[in-house]
Amino acid sequence: MLKVGLTGGIGSGKSEVSRLLAAYGAVIVDADRIAREVVEPGTPGLAAVVAEFGPGVLTADGALDRPKLGAIVFADTGRLTALNAIVHPLVRARSAEIEAAAAPDAVVVHDVPLLAENGLAPLYDLVIVIDAAEETRLDRLVRLRGMTREEARARMAAQATREERLAVADLVIDNDGPLEDLEAQVAKAWADLLARSAHHTA
Repeated sequence: MLKVGLTGGIGSGKSEVSRLLAAYGAVIVDADRIAREVVEPGTPGLAAVVAEFGPGVLTADGALDRPKLGAIVFADTGRLTALNAIVHPLVRARSAEIEAAAAPDAVVVHDVPLLAENGLAPLYDLVIVIDAAEETRLDRLVRLRGMTREEARARMAAQATREERLAVADLVIDNDGPLEDLEAQVAKAWADLLARSAHHTA
């Protein structure tokens, strides 16, 4: 099994690369998606969040009110630490389950937005960084996600710098151009991953 860490700044096109790799047959472990799953209604994760933050963080139908919880934790690092202490172990456990269920020769791609920020590169056999110029990313966030330029800049500033991400990269996929260019690069990266995987499991 080849364990790959996939990361990139907001607006770099990471989810598109994830989608393309999944189409080739990679097993995708999406940390953001799992983080939502582990606090769905009826889960021990949600019960733990309510025990910590009170029933005020629930919507009328008993789901997690993300904006409300977000407002609490992003204003107070202590509360954010408390939330992470609940969610992170659950995400790790679920990620490990998905990985354990994968075939021995699988290429398992962990989609990890804050890989560089949290120093997680050593957990993977190799790290792929999706790279795009700041102006390109800013344009995508404003055009495709409806953010203002100020919001987009603030979100980008809260993440690692481009240099910090590139410093942990084993493979870089440049996503400054059109989708066709990206598809060609992902095809090349997939061939590389398969070759490394064959060598890794041999």
